Amino acid sequence: QLQASGGGLVQAGGSLRLSCTASGRTFSSYTIGWFRQAPGKEREFVAARGWSGRVYYADSVKGRFTISRDNVKNTVYLQMNSLNSEDTAVYFCAAKSDVGSIWSDNNYDYWGQGTLVTVSS
Repeated sequence: QLQASGGGLVQAGGSLRLSCTASGRTFSSYTIGWFRQAPGKEREFVAARGWSGRVYYADSVKGRFTISRDNVKNTVYLQMNSLNSEDTAVYFCAAKSDVGSIWSDNNYDYWGQGTLVTVSS
């Protein structure tokens, strides 16, 4: 029901835009979050956007990443600028209701399949 796309190979300092498209149901009343998992590391929170428009960012991406939402297209975007090698990971989008913290992946009910972002130095 969630499809993440837009990953790829990019040089350090470059940009990518990830998309998370919902199908089968509307997620307009859900918070949509992005998480990432680097090789050998645990999955970590990246950014989220609530249905009200409030946004949240991990400190590591603040000022470089922007999350936006198009409810008409049922799509959430993650614009990633000034990428560096530490951003290399599989990126997942997920949806949650209002219950629970937005920071923990345990509180998200629906998950996309992930898209790989590789930043070359």
